[in-house]
Amino acid sequence: MSNESEAEDEQTQADDEPEIEEEAAEDEQTSGLQDDDFVRLEYTARTIEDGQLVDTTSQEVAEEEGIDDDEREFGPRTIVLGQGHIFASVEDDIRGEEVGTEGTVTVPAGEAFGEFEEDQVRTISKDKIPEDDRYPGAQVTVDGDDGFVETIVGGRARVDFNHPLAGDDIEYDYEIADTVDDRMEMAEGLVDMYLGLDLEMWFETETVEEEQLVEDEDEEAEDDEESEPEYETVEVEKESLYIEATPQLTMNQQWMMQKQQIGQELIDLLGIDRIIVQETIEDSPMGMPGMMGGMGGAGGADLEEALEDADIDADDLAEELE
Repeated sequence: MSNESEAEDEQTQADDEPEIEEEAAEDEQTSGLQDDDFVRLEYTARTIEDGQLVDTTSQEVAEEEGIDDDEREFGPRTIVLGQGHIFASVEDDIRGEEVGTEGTVTVPAGEAFGEFEEDQVRTISKDKIPEDDRYPGAQVTVDGDDGFVETIVGGRARVDFNHPLAGDDIEYDYEIADTVDDRMEMAEGLVDMYLGLDLEMWFETETVEEEQLVEDEDEEAEDDEESEPEYETVEVEKESLYIEATPQLTMNQQWMMQKQQIGQELIDLLGIDRIIVQETIEDSPMGMPGMMGGMGGAGGADLEEALEDADIDADDLAEELE
């Protein structure tokens, strides 16, 4: 082979190398876990400066930290990659990985709970704070903003409206426990992540009637601005996720304030047509206790019990409804 031919072959090989490396990089990026995958994640997050526990899925860590939460079951949490269910830098670290992978990510304060802003520490009239909350450390809401009382001197109060963890970098230790492929497990995992509730749910595909616009092929009719659109009743199949309503769901603050958003995310992520929250009222041999006794009767007791089960303060709820 001539020197000229050898040189051409070497040049061709050199030209091909960037393409091969690029293809290999693309294959590496698309392998493993990717956006929209349902993942069960074990994790513990702490502040880097003082090691304060931010959140954990570990029962052992919770017990070590003295967390006594009878309402919560600790264990792997279901998240969907790319949906903002966890910090973006943690998602970036997980993409392309496999089940069983462990990792540690430092989440900067700006991405976690925000930088500490001095102008969010404000001096206000103490009259804006309820008398029972006029002490350092009290959590208060003033003009719609949540904050913590720092000091009260005379008729003035100094309140910090930053998030309690503002300015803290977070160390996030995680382990990819599993992936989720079963749709009911997906639904249960999402509801638990959003609301922290274990609810009875099921899927049903039903034939329903709905009105659809009739497409008019007559061009003259389309040009007629005075013509009214015509509709016809057609039968279509819709897949629904049924959720059994419980007092805990009805009184859940997250559900009360973000019902539409949570419902839409469930529809999008599960690929269903609608969500039906179903309340069942059964025949009771006791009649209708509490109707004559007002809130002080059996009905009031049931309501108070439901509020207590949902971990909602009745006075706070009354203020929100006013």
